Amino acid sequence: MDNFKKTWINLLLAVACFLPLFGQGDFNLPQKKSDKIKFKLVGNLIVIPVELNGVELSFILDSGVSKPILFNITNTDSLQIKNVEKIFLRGLGEGGQPVEALKSRKNFFKLGNALNINQDIYVVFDNSINFTSRLGVNVHGIIGYDIFKSFVVEINYISKYIKLHEPELYTYKSCRKCETFDLSLYNNKPYIEAEVEVDKGSIPVKLLIDTGSSDALWLFEDHDIGLKPFENRYFDDFIGKGLSGNVYGKRSKVKSFKLKSFELDNVNVAFPDSSSISTARLIKNRNGSMSGELLKRFNLIFDYKRAKLVLKKNGNFKASFYYNRSGIILEQTGSRIVKEKEDRGLTGYGNRGGEGTQIDLNTYYRFALKPFYSIVELRPNSAAASVGLKVGDIVVSVNGKQSHNLKLQQIMEYFKNDVGKLIRLKIDRDGELLSFQFRLEDVFNQKKLPK
Repeated sequence: MDNFKKTWINLLLAVACFLPLFGQGDFNLPQKKSDKIKFKLVGNLIVIPVELNGVELSFILDSGVSKPILFNITNTDSLQIKNVEKIFLRGLGEGGQPVEALKSRKNFFKLGNALNINQDIYVVFDNSINFTSRLGVNVHGIIGYDIFKSFVVEINYISKYIKLHEPELYTYKSCRKCETFDLSLYNNKPYIEAEVEVDKGSIPVKLLIDTGSSDALWLFEDHDIGLKPFENRYFDDFIGKGLSGNVYGKRSKVKSFKLKSFELDNVNVAFPDSSSISTARLIKNRNGSMSGELLKRFNLIFDYKRAKLVLKKNGNFKASFYYNRSGIILEQTGSRIVKEKEDRGLTGYGNRGGEGTQIDLNTYYRFALKPFYSIVELRPNSAAASVGLKVGDIVVSVNGKQSHNLKLQQIMEYFKNDVGKLIRLKIDRDGELLSFQFRLEDVFNQKKLPK
């Protein structure tokens, strides 16, 4: 038999060996026990590199979604989506209206060395669903359950990597500083039991573990069991964006949050409006969500097959919880051409006919396409609103730094600074350059929470 025939027979045998592995639409690690993938942590969200049908994309790893959703297909002309049918998805947001989408079957999905050759994905074409503008980095979709069901998933928030382990080959290490929790799965989403102290006494709560939300804690108001904001110790705010629109509610604090021996004090909490969470309230006994601002304080091991979650405190554990004290929510609303100064220094020298030495210091300018950030939400009666800032204003500079040289999350960090910190903004309003300044204020109007 010649070499050509031998090569083809070997290839066919290799494919035949892997066919049983990929037959159920699960992810697999061919000939590997585990795989490590680096991620970016953007606004407390895990952004992972993926390959969909041969095209490199970025997805949020979201334990709160049961279906992978593709919502940003701009500049991905080479992406082929096939085997489609029209469906409707429903998520969080005002009104809870369903969103039209396409369900696509038999897609090739690659995460690190993990492969799935039979992946369903849901494609949403509504531009308002695109979360890229709110994060300031290009994100094309979200995926959760399909990863978590296939592997033991280790998340290291400090070193910024996830590690995927084949469940049958994974062995737990002894860990005296860890806590292990029972997971309950409902609609392919993980839930955990915790305790919160809002006013008086601890209240047991059942929480969705949601790596796809940047907040710390969401609680659903239930006055019968004591889940409600402190009276006069909260403020109304925009608290998130879901598939069905924006989510608004009240922001406050809980006195303590407990996960067995782990306890955190003075934790940020949001109480979303009931109209925005009608679908979430359908889950029996669910009291809210535990999300990125809390989760990043631990290193985690998700094990869906054994219904277990392991938590270990990391270096973020004792970090304080901060609120946006400005009242401004920014969005990357596009790009524009910016004229930038480029100093090339000494470009030449010489002797000018006995008149001395001539030195040429030339300044050049270059034009570059840079992002710009606009105010898209402005909390009424906030520090920023009180000085005349408006929705639609474009932020040109923050405390003397040009905004186009900053990432969106860097600008937002300015607004979480200490009470009394001076914020100076240059604003482009309909082509007119305006200056504003204000001081960050206590969002609870200088009133302390009950002890």
